[in-house]
Amino acid sequence: MPEPGSKNYDERRARLRKDAESQGVSDQEANEGANATLQQDPEYRSRGPRTERGRGPKGERH
Repeated sequence: MPEPGSKNYDERRARLRKDAESQGVSDQEANEGANATLQQDPEYRSRGPRTERGRGPKGERH
């Protein structure tokens, strides 16, 4: 699953931006729309830390 910052995520975002721009949407709105679309898609959401160390100090976890 692609996550924000990955190559697949960036390629998908660029395609969405290009499609929006070709329909006459401004550059900034196309960028915001592409990010919003990908953040709503469960396939492209971040899954969080993958290791215990990534979750932070054990005493600070909730």
